[in-house]
Amino acid sequence: MKAAERQFTTISGVPIEPVYTERATDIGSPGEFPYMRGIHPDMYRGRLWTMRQFSGFATPEETNRRYHYLLEQGQSGLSVAFDLPTLMGYDADHPMSEGEVGKCGASVSSLEDMEILFRGIPLGEVTVSMTINSPAAVLWAMYLAVAEQQGVDLAQLSGTLQNDILKEYIAQKEYIFPPKPSMRLVTDTIEFGARNAPRFNPISISGYHIREAGSTAVQELAFTLRDGIEYVDWALARGLDIDDFAPRLSFFFNAHSDFFEEVAKYRAARRIWACCMRDRYGAKNERSMKLRFHAQTAGCSLTWQQPYNNVVRTALQAMAAVLGGAQSLHTNSLDEAYALPGEHAVTIALRTQQVLAYESGLTAAPDPLGGSYFLEDLTLRTEEAADRYIRQIDEMGGMVAAIDAGFPQSEIAAASYRYQREVESGDRVIVGVNRFQSDDEPIELLQIDETSAVHQAAKLAALRTRRDNGKVRRALDALRRAAESTENTMPFLLDAVRSYATLGEICDALRAVFGTYQETTHL
Repeated sequence: MKAAERQFTTISGVPIEPVYTERATDIGSPGEFPYMRGIHPDMYRGRLWTMRQFSGFATPEETNRRYHYLLEQGQSGLSVAFDLPTLMGYDADHPMSEGEVGKCGASVSSLEDMEILFRGIPLGEVTVSMTINSPAAVLWAMYLAVAEQQGVDLAQLSGTLQNDILKEYIAQKEYIFPPKPSMRLVTDTIEFGARNAPRFNPISISGYHIREAGSTAVQELAFTLRDGIEYVDWALARGLDIDDFAPRLSFFFNAHSDFFEEVAKYRAARRIWACCMRDRYGAKNERSMKLRFHAQTAGCSLTWQQPYNNVVRTALQAMAAVLGGAQSLHTNSLDEAYALPGEHAVTIALRTQQVLAYESGLTAAPDPLGGSYFLEDLTLRTEEAADRYIRQIDEMGGMVAAIDAGFPQSEIAAASYRYQREVESGDRVIVGVNRFQSDDEPIELLQIDETSAVHQAAKLAALRTRRDNGKVRRALDALRRAAESTENTMPFLLDAVRSYATLGEICDALRAVFGTYQETTHL
C-alpha cells in the first residue's frame, strides 16, 4: 500500500490527519481550572512524581525484604501486590488457595502477616498503596492496626487503597460479593477515611485493568470516570458533603504505547473531572476538582518474545505518563510476561524512572507538549468521545445498572477482538511478535515454589492456637450484626483484625450476610 493511501490511526482507531492547524480552544495554564495542563502551576519543577514499584511475592517475610531493597535503591513509595487467595478473601490454608499462595503477590491472611510485611518500615513516613479490591476494607483495617501498633496517628497516614470494585465487575473479575453490598463496603471506607484518616486516599478508581482487558483509550477514560461518578453518588447518598471526601479520590490509569493518545487521555481526564465536580456536584474546594492519578505502564503490551524490547516499551510509556502529568508512576519490568519481576529486572524498571526524572529534561517545563495542534485536537476528540459514553451510562441509570446490563463488558470485548484481529492480520505491528522475529535470549526468572504455602499454613495453625478464640468469635458476631444493619463496618473490621481473626474468617462472616456474586453472560 502506498503511503498516501494508508489510513493512519491511534491504537484505539482514531483517524490521524496528515496536518493539524490551531483549533479555537482555551487550554489555560498549568494549575488553573480545568487543570488540563496539570494540577500544579510548576508540576515537576516543584516536586517529582512518586516512584512506586508494584511489588509482592511469596511470603510477607520475603516481600518485606524486597521493600527494604527498593527503598534503598531510591524508590519513594511502596505499592503492595497481594496474591490471588488474598484478593479473593481466602486464607492461605483454604482448599481454594492450593497452588496459588504467593504466586502473584504477597500472601496475607492475618494481622500477623501485615505486621511482618511492614516490619522496620515507618508507616508515618512512607506512603503505601495497596492493590486490593473486594476485601479492601479488611486489608485496610489490618494496615491501620499495624499503624496503631507503631504509635502512628491515623490522621498522619498517607497512601492509597485501590478499593475499586466496579472495575472488577467490568474487567478484572476478582469479586466476592454482589455489586450493591460491595458498594456499601467501599462507601464505608470513604466515610471512615474522611473522618479518621483524612490524608489517606480510600479509593483509587482504576482504568488500568479496563485497558488491560482490551478497551480503547476512550473506553478506559469514560468507564473509569463514570465509575468515579458512581462512587461520588453513593457517598453523597450516605450524607457526606462533596468537599469532605472528593479531595481524597484518586485515579489509576494505564500508560500504553500510543504516545500522543495516552497524553491526550490524561489531559482530557483532568478537564472532564474538574467540570463534573464543579458543574454536576457543586464542589467549592479546588482540591475536589483536581484529578490526581497514578499510572502504570501497560502490562498487556509486554511480550515474552524478545523480552528486552519491553525495556524500550516501558520507557516510552513512562515518558507519556510523565508528559501527561502523573502524580505517581510504576514502570513494569522486562520479565513480567513470564513471571513476577526479579530483582535485576525491577531495578532496571526503577532506573528507567530515575533517568526520566534526572537526565531527560522532561521535568523542566510544567506542560512541554501544551499547544501542539495535534495533541490539542486529539485531547478534544478524546474528551468528546468519553463524554458520549458517560451520558449513555447516565441514561442507563448509572454504572451498577450498566454493569448488570453487560454494557461496558461487551464494549471492551468488541474492542479487544478488533485489536487482536489487527495483530493477527499484521495490520498492527508488534515488534518481535508478528514482525522482526528472532530467537529469544534466555532471561533469569523469579521462581515461587510451594514452600511459601507450607510456611503460611504453619503460621496460621500456630496463630489459631495462641489467639483468644472467644474474642475472635465475639468480634465476628458483632461484624455480622453490623453488616446486617446500616452501620459503618470499618470499626467492626478493626476490632476483628485486632483480635487476629483471619481474612478468610472475616470474609466468611460477610459472605453469610451479603452472599456471593456470579456473573451473568450477556450475548
